Amino acid sequence: MVLGDSLSAEYGLPRGSGWVQLLSNQLRKDGSPWQIMNASISGETTAGGLSRLPDLLKRVKPRLVIIELGANDALRGLSLSATQKNLKEMIVLSKKSGAEVLLLGMQIPPNYGQEYTKQFARLFVSLAQSEQVPLLPFFLDGVATRPELFQADRIHPNEQAQPILFGNVWKALEPFKELLKITN
Repeated sequence: MVLGDSLSAEYGLPRGSGWVQLLSNQLRKDGSPWQIMNASISGETTAGGLSRLPDLLKRVKPRLVIIELGANDALRGLSLSATQKNLKEMIVLSKKSGAEVLLLGMQIPPNYGQEYTKQFARLFVSLAQSEQVPLLPFFLDGVATRPELFQADRIHPNEQAQPILFGNVWKALEPFKELLKITN
């Protein structure tokens, strides 16, 4: 299950062209019996994700939860401690339900202030270490510095960026290949 925001919800993209669908296609191609449930909502914050998670865990019973949240918290200037607390609670709830967790790290532009920017990036590293979950350090790696890979709003990656985002997540899924029954 992917719990994310517009970056995972195919905002502004043709349906079926986002990285989550590319992941689903790859799992099917590799003969994995697992299906991906995309529980992402554009505009979602960590507080919103946390409020929806208990019901999702109960209904979906995922074996793996990919958490891609936090960017909207930063864009709104929300408290880093609240973001960290919410993400930690999502990790704990997911693990208690029996699911593995992959945390997708995010970074924000330096115009939010150098200290806030550094602390925001460190928040994901700190959480992954303290909660002992794998981390993709920067979900938008290979995309963020390439303006041609963004939609006109310069916030949301375009269709050409989706294979790169998929590749980033695919590499980060290495610790879960046995769970997902991926042979290559």
